[in-house]
Amino acid sequence: MSAERHLRAVPDTPSDGASAPAPDVTSLLERTALGDAEAYERLYDAVAGSVFGLAVRIVRDRDMAEDIAQEALVEVWHRAARFDSALGSARSWILTIAHRRAVDRVRSEQAHTTRMHAHGVRDEVDAAEQDSVVNVMYREWESARVRAGMDSLTERQREAIELTYFKGYTQREAADALGVPLGTAKARIRDGLIKLRDALGGER
Repeated sequence: MSAERHLRAVPDTPSDGASAPAPDVTSLLERTALGDAEAYERLYDAVAGSVFGLAVRIVRDRDMAEDIAQEALVEVWHRAARFDSALGSARSWILTIAHRRAVDRVRSEQAHTTRMHAHGVRDEVDAAEQDSVVNVMYREWESARVRAGMDSLTERQREAIELTYFKGYTQREAADALGVPLGTAKARIRDGLIKLRDALGGER
């Protein structure tokens, strides 16, 4: 699953200051483990701000942190069934995933910098070219997987997911754009996400 959403705009608390009950992150994560896409969307909104904030503090780069947070939240979707409430809270489990990814990214950047200094300018260029080729191949492979997964959806499911996860529409905006009731749009998104995860071979 690829989810192009606006992490910086997602708060952990209501922006208007109004009191609202805190979402039950544990319950949402457990429902996500059962393939409940709507629960995952609510979980995403509940923790995205914290995940992004943690990544920013570690990598000190907002664009890199946004990528890390997105990767971590997709990992949560795929690995939700591995959560064990006996070992800690759901929020801590999610933030641990984000922390690990952020630290790995920092180490990777540091290792790359060290290699560049150690091998000189020529090796620098060679390593950069090799990394570039590998990165391009990996992105193409990932894109092909996602395209194949999207092709397995019905046209209505594909339209709903493209609007909400690739173009950043809210569910209500997607419903308006599609000219369908909000409940219908949610059902298409939920069913499409479940089918997409199956097509991509999500870990359970």
